[in-house]
Amino acid sequence: MRHSKLELFYKDYLLTEKSADFISAVSTHYTICTLQKLATDGERVSRRASVLALGFLGDYRSNRTLGRALLDNDRAVRLLAEHGIRQLWFRVPKPQIANSLRKLSRQNLQKRYSATVELASRLVQIHPEIAEAWNQRAIALFAQGDYWHSVCDCREALDLNPHHFVAATGMANCYLQLNDGQSALDSFRIALSINPDLDRVRMQISRLEKVLEES
Repeated sequence: MRHSKLELFYKDYLLTEKSADFISAVSTHYTICTLQKLATDGERVSRRASVLALGFLGDYRSNRTLGRALLDNDRAVRLLAEHGIRQLWFRVPKPQIANSLRKLSRQNLQKRYSATVELASRLVQIHPEIAEAWNQRAIALFAQGDYWHSVCDCREALDLNPHHFVAATGMANCYLQLNDGQSALDSFRIALSINPDLDRVRMQISRLEKVLEES
């Protein structure tokens, strides 16, 4: 019955695109723990529904579940996981830190890179375990042309969160700027191993392989 309810909620969402109704229905009948289990062990439609729900309702504690879903044999599950996991990286349990992470993202979007580096540096000093703080500083450092320090921050983010394909891709782009093709290739391969649906990364890998073979 639980599987049937979840699938029904999901099918209704696909028809109506009313996310608020989907969130309300799922949160009334399912715990995060149950959704995590279904995301891993459920049937195809149940996995899709649970991954979608975790993207709406989960926080960073569901990161491992959605990270595994990036490798699911169903493409829809993988795409839902890719969208959802990006949201989870900002939803750490402490609201104050979560607010700071969202501020860092806004500042990067506004190209306020110096402000991002300043705030992120304070944040990683106090909470060095927050992967997204390192990633956001890496983005700002890359934009400022500080590619080596950006590599270091990307590596920190990836060490803390092994599902962070964005950090792996960022590290690869830094190595391209540093004219280190082999390290760029290795980093792109890491990103693709985390998220096999990164088509641009796959193209970069193919290009770099040809370049390195010819050199």
